[in-house]
Amino acid sequence: MMIIISPAKKLDFETKVENLKYSLPDLTDHSKILVNQLREYSIEDLTKLMNISYGLAELNQKRFFEWSLPFTSENAKQAVLAFNGDVYEGLQAKKFTEEDFNFTQDHLRIISGLYGLLRPLDLIQPYRLPMGTKLVNPRGKNLYNFWGDIITQTLNHHIAQNGNKFVLNLASNEYFKAVNTEILSVPVIDVSFKENKNGKYRVVSFYAKRARGLMSNFIIKNKITKLEDLKAFDSEGYRFNSDQSTSEKFIFTRG
Repeated sequence: MMIIISPAKKLDFETKVENLKYSLPDLTDHSKILVNQLREYSIEDLTKLMNISYGLAELNQKRFFEWSLPFTSENAKQAVLAFNGDVYEGLQAKKFTEEDFNFTQDHLRIISGLYGLLRPLDLIQPYRLPMGTKLVNPRGKNLYNFWGDIITQTLNHHIAQNGNKFVLNLASNEYFKAVNTEILSVPVIDVSFKENKNGKYRVVSFYAKRARGLMSNFIIKNKITKLEDLKAFDSEGYRFNSDQSTSEKFIFTRG
């Protein structure tokens, strides 16, 4: 399987990584186009563009000006360790063994507004650019237009390289919309995590994000490649709900 997850706004570039191999992103030629455009934006422009505070806009303007190729282990960090939000707290990549990292490199991809598609060990430099950003650019009115089918075509290439039989969608809607499922080379299995609130099951965003990371960790630690084996996931009280699930969407519930 090929797991798809979202990036995180929260980053960790302070914690040093020692003696871990790395790869380089496939699509930095496209990233450079975006960075060059964003360097022309004032702090006020970035505040409005991404609906962020002045301080965050100032920080990210600095990041865009400092962004530079080539990436090295001195000026960049492996993506799966650089992202530090709820999904990544569940993923716990800092505890991975070398075998875990090798499996992850073949079976997990991160969709990014700036980098397009990332392998876990691809080096990145710090940034903030959500996929839903309405950045008018030479290719269209937003980042979905900018990336077009590039992300999907790159994903298809990675799937062919690694022999993946299906895509497991553990990304948010904002990010998975960047994948054109009509030209994707393998089927997609969607996964949803729901909480029991007063007898009714519903998705709670905070818990769902962490659960996506927990499931990714479960797959990686157990080296799962078969869809049927995914039903055994039971981290932090979640259970496969056969009544709510279909062959194309797996529902896990708790409470």
